[in-house]
Amino acid sequence: MTRESDDLEKLRRLRASVEETPVPARSPAEALPSARAPRAPESPRSEAAPSTPSLPPAPDGAAVNRLWDVREASSPSGLSGALARMARRLLAPVIEAQAFFNSRQVQLDNQILEYLDARFDATHRHYDTVLGIHGRHMEDIDKRHLILQEELVAHVHDLVRRIDLILEDSERNRLSLEAALRELRARFSEIEQQASGKR
Repeated sequence: MTRESDDLEKLRRLRASVEETPVPARSPAEALPSARAPRAPESPRSEAAPSTPSLPPAPDGAAVNRLWDVREASSPSGLSGALARMARRLLAPVIEAQAFFNSRQVQLDNQILEYLDARFDATHRHYDTVLGIHGRHMEDIDKRHLILQEELVAHVHDLVRRIDLILEDSERNRLSLEAALRELRARFSEIEQQASGKR
């Protein structure tokens, strides 16, 4: 086998191997997917404040304030009234002590009610202040999250554009290589025909 026939056989084998895996020609528009439309971030939804529940009525201390002085209790009329007035004079120290105790007890009850009202008001004001600070803090967190979301979306869009550019360049290179490969096939055919004509 001569060197010329050996080269011709190599060209035939190369051509056969290239033709076994043909690459279809595609345009960049067919090879690359269409870009996704950018989506604007949405602000977090704010929930409506719940309705204020109805409070139970405050205790009424009018009756206790009116009836604490046992000295003003009315005496019955007749013989029983006379006996009651006599017994009241005998028990005057006890009745005075009871009236004094009742007076102090009523004052203490009123002070306790006033304290509870003031304490609950102070507690509510404190809770309102704490919840206000917490609400402003959460609102600041939501704003920061929204800014981060917008920056992340912009970064992803920029990254997608860069990837599309790289894919487009690689697709252009592939199409260029396919064109060069087709030109090489045609050149091989010419060389093969020339070599066959010389034999």
